Amino acid sequence: MSSKRDYGQFCGLASALNVVGERWTLLIIRELLIAPTRFTELIDNLPGIGPNLLTERLRALVDRGVVAQQPVPGDGRARQYALTAVGEELGPSVLALAGWGLQFLGEGDSSGETRAKWGFLAVQAMVRDDLVPEVAEVYEFRVADQVFSISVAGGSVAFGRGPVPAPDLAVECDTDTFVRIGARMLSPAQAIETGEVKITGSPAVAERCTRMLGLS
Repeated sequence: MSSKRDYGQFCGLASALNVVGERWTLLIIRELLIAPTRFTELIDNLPGIGPNLLTERLRALVDRGVVAQQPVPGDGRARQYALTAVGEELGPSVLALAGWGLQFLGEGDSSGETRAKWGFLAVQAMVRDDLVPEVAEVYEFRVADQVFSISVAGGSVAFGRGPVPAPDLAVECDTDTFVRIGARMLSPAQAIETGEVKITGSPAVAERCTRMLGLS
């Protein structure tokens, strides 16, 4: 590995940054945490990276055993990139970093790129484990063209992509509104009042979900 990518320190954090510390690398990991993805889809979801740089970053991750190429189901000639078991271990760290970073978003960032599917990771990053309700409920989120859910039961939480039958709470909004709420730039109450967020479900269920996401 070149000196540019090696901090030359006998330290776990430095070792981790040798692998994922380059610009764009953690955003590639973000995309693959959502689902295995083709090269062209990565280019579309990472505007500004350029094909040569993406190729370089992917090659480095494959060499490190963090990412692997695999066939696309139903298309034996096409290939996609997926996280290996080692790569999946980055999930909690990436979610924690994403949740931490929300506090630094401001109006100056609102003109930047955003994708509805990033909301699936955003809600995972926002969940407060100490505030998961001791009930059995399902909360569905419809952010633009993406649908994902949070299921809680007995203090445990699970996440899913796609619609669910008869959710206890359904939340619908556009991508920009979703990010603004997550970044505390807009409160759920304000968004509901202005019609930017539409909800279906009882106020008690909405309050439990909002509290769990640290938005109360």
